Amino acid sequence: MSSSKQPASTSFKAPDSSRLQLDEQGRLRHFLTTDGLSKDILTEIMDVAESFSSVGQQAVKKVPVLRGKTIVNLFFENSTRTRTTFDLAAKRLSADVINLNIATSATSKGESILDTIRNLEAMQADMFVVRHSASGAAHFIANNVEPHVSVINAGDGSHAHPTQAMLDMFTIRREKKVFSSLKVAIIGDILHSRVARSQIHALNTLGAKEVRVIAPKTLLPSDTDSLGVHVYNDLATGLDDVDVIIMLRLQRERMGSALLPSEHEYFECFGLTEEKLAYAKPDVMVMHPGPINRGVEMDAAVADGPHSVILQQVTNGIAIRMAVMTLALGQAKGAEQ
Repeated sequence: MSSSKQPASTSFKAPDSSRLQLDEQGRLRHFLTTDGLSKDILTEIMDVAESFSSVGQQAVKKVPVLRGKTIVNLFFENSTRTRTTFDLAAKRLSADVINLNIATSATSKGESILDTIRNLEAMQADMFVVRHSASGAAHFIANNVEPHVSVINAGDGSHAHPTQAMLDMFTIRREKKVFSSLKVAIIGDILHSRVARSQIHALNTLGAKEVRVIAPKTLLPSDTDSLGVHVYNDLATGLDDVDVIIMLRLQRERMGSALLPSEHEYFECFGLTEEKLAYAKPDVMVMHPGPINRGVEMDAAVADGPHSVILQQVTNGIAIRMAVMTLALGQAKGAEQ
């Protein structure tokens, strides 16, 4: 690794271009954001995930696709569900997995992120799955790894969460088959949501008929107009004739700020109930990236009801992460075998 590369800092700037994600042949090398990736690439991810979808039902829940590869889960920010599904995905591909405990690692004792990466590369790591509270952290690491190493962004600040977006796209495709006729509403804290940004980019790339965001004005980003969405501040109007509803987690720490008056008022205006589902199409599907704040984003009757595909999202997340790992490490051919 070149000694000219700069040491890690506490903040990162994500590059504007997605070229970093593809190799010279235009194949996926890193998966950092859905923004800028082609429809063909996103479709390929879902197609490979489809080939892995039955692995969990096998007596032996493994395929030998990544045997001999070493994958490091590098989580600087906690997320039990995301790390667990990445861990399961890697193990089902027969990879060796290291879950680095950042709280007790040298990074908490002053070692820079690049020092950590270089030491792990010296142990012949092949892939880093990175979750970090700073936007651009995964891009920074991808810019500084050796050529044979791949990086997957498992969530960075309020920037991107591409595998969550793709498991959502995969779930939608399995239920609705095509995107071109769909009206999709994303509801909640758009301002702080890396999930929403990744979903919006993916939906527009895949050709959704209309993407809507529904939120109070205080939870909308200043660049909403540039995202290719229709904005609604009223739930009833925004849900009219919608095929898919994606609820976002409302982080409770934001309740103490001036952004929202109270959980109760938010639920009254933007919380999803069985009565409010009537505004959408009769066969509407309801999604949530989890974990759900019941009684804040939606009530239990909706979360556990017939329109909900929330548990399917969790299951599909394993297949999508298997697909992304397989493609990034160049092992897609014959992946289902």
